[in-house]
Amino acid sequence: MTDDEERTRAAEIVAAEWKSVLDSGSELIDPAMPRAAHVNPRLRELFPVVSHGALYLSRCIRFPRMHDVGSLFPRGGGGFVVIRQSDGITLGETETVEEAIDLIVATLPEGCGPAINGTADDL
Repeated sequence: MTDDEERTRAAEIVAAEWKSVLDSGSELIDPAMPRAAHVNPRLRELFPVVSHGALYLSRCIRFPRMHDVGSLFPRGGGGFVVIRQSDGITLGETETVEEAIDLIVATLPEGCGPAINGTADDL
């Protein structure tokens, strides 16, 4: 497979996962969270994962994944918290999901591009 074919395949996998996340019910996650992330073109090209009401974004599709992109958590009592899982650093707390998305984008790792069809070892 050529590099262009590999990038196209990765983009298709990411788009399919975003569709799944966006189509999921509110029992998995507050739908505003993935919707707000998907609006941002830089985040839309990352691989989304939903778990326990939180939205995780990865630069790779396969396990083990990178955890160096801020993850979005609802905060008890309202608002949101953004945590980078790779080092456990709280990047910030916000009142709105849009502010949280802006925070994630502002703290993306240097050179962060579209998710690859590989693992953290391939980055």
